[in-house]
Amino acid sequence: MRTRSLRLRLFLAGAAAVTLALTLAGFGLVLLFEHHLERTMDDDIETYVRNLVSELTVDASKGRLRVIRSAPDPRFERLHSGFYWQVATDDEGEIERSPSLGDRSLAFPAGCEPDNEIRYYRMIGPRGNPMRGGLACVSIGDAEAPLRVRVLAALGLVAVATARDAFATEMLATLLLLALGFGFAMWMQVGLGLAPLARLCAEVGEIARGTRRRLDQEGPREVQALVDELNGLLDEREKEIARARNRAADLAHGLKTPLTALAADARLLRARGAIDIAQSLDRIGDAMHRHVERELARARIRHAPRSEPTPVPEVVDALARTLASAGAEVVFDLRIAPGARVAVERVDLMEMLGNLMENAARHATSRVRVSAAGGRFVVEDDGAGLPAESEALIRERGGRLDESGGAGLGLAIVQDMLDAYGGALRFARSDLGGLRVEADLSRADVAATEAR
Repeated sequence: MRTRSLRLRLFLAGAAAVTLALTLAGFGLVLLFEHHLERTMDDDIETYVRNLVSELTVDASKGRLRVIRSAPDPRFERLHSGFYWQVATDDEGEIERSPSLGDRSLAFPAGCEPDNEIRYYRMIGPRGNPMRGGLACVSIGDAEAPLRVRVLAALGLVAVATARDAFATEMLATLLLLALGFGFAMWMQVGLGLAPLARLCAEVGEIARGTRRRLDQEGPREVQALVDELNGLLDEREKEIARARNRAADLAHGLKTPLTALAADARLLRARGAIDIAQSLDRIGDAMHRHVERELARARIRHAPRSEPTPVPEVVDALARTLASAGAEVVFDLRIAPGARVAVERVDLMEMLGNLMENAARHATSRVRVSAAGGRFVVEDDGAGLPAESEALIRERGGRLDESGGAGLGLAIVQDMLDAYGGALRFARSDLGGLRVEADLSRADVAATEAR
């Protein structure tokens, strides 16, 4: 399965490369160590061969080859000790051997090097163990008819294999520690390398939440082109939003004059007795007026970063006073903590709470309760309440439950503005007996806190 994490992918690739490099280095070091031991063994073999050559003689009385004194190492005297020497004439007719060989003999390789040259090679010992041998061919005796003699010294490789294995075991622990150190270093390196991308992702998230307008201009050369392209797209997006908002506002304002004229014609027809036609024009004008008001409200929704939170008590008090002066015959029970703030533009907050409080005042019997805590606003009334099947209706464009006149946009504008701030709208039965509407803006508060 392919991993979707770029950090993990880079780390695994680096770990695979380091593992391969350390494995090859380990094998190489083991081979070098073994080669070094064999070269050291070759030096010992040369010493033994030279010593045996110096001790060679031909018994004049008997005319046979003889070694005056054995190699100066007691291990050549112990049976099957792994230290062996053997001397024979060129035709292998006469053989002298070390006591460690017992009644066995070593096989000489084919061919012979010039005098005083030693040939090193691997061989099999008398008990089937691998050995390292050194062979020298020398001429002794009468100068006119010299006797060609082969001198062989061999040492077992068991000690070399044991030392090599011990070295490999100790080196494996060291390589594991190195691998852990390299792994930690690679993880840190990958993190540092991907830090600009993580910062870029965080800034894009802030732009999506509306707490930032543009990406930082300074960055590594590898990601600067991406930053420039994204900033260019953001500039174009802002221009398109501004143009769309202006077109919507121009269209809405352009429709207001014909709607005013239409309302005047309806009043004129009503005065002349054409009541049915006047009422039909009123309904048409009212529906068009609601659409215009909603488009104007949508055009006013802020998309700019919210730098300073809005004080909630001031906004709620101002709205309650405005509604009371406009003739709302209800008592507003305000339960707002002093100093409460929310990361929403003041105009947008007034638009949302104004709609909620106006709707509640319109349907309440005598009391409207407004409370706020943690970015959540609750508006309740003691009216008849909302049937469950009517919730979808009031969310629709221009949806209304009453047909008593007025703008009657329901809660659609509030829903649009909450969508812009990442909020949510919930309905329930209030303990006052009427409708309980909750506007949840807690995500806007979280986004502003992260930005700060």
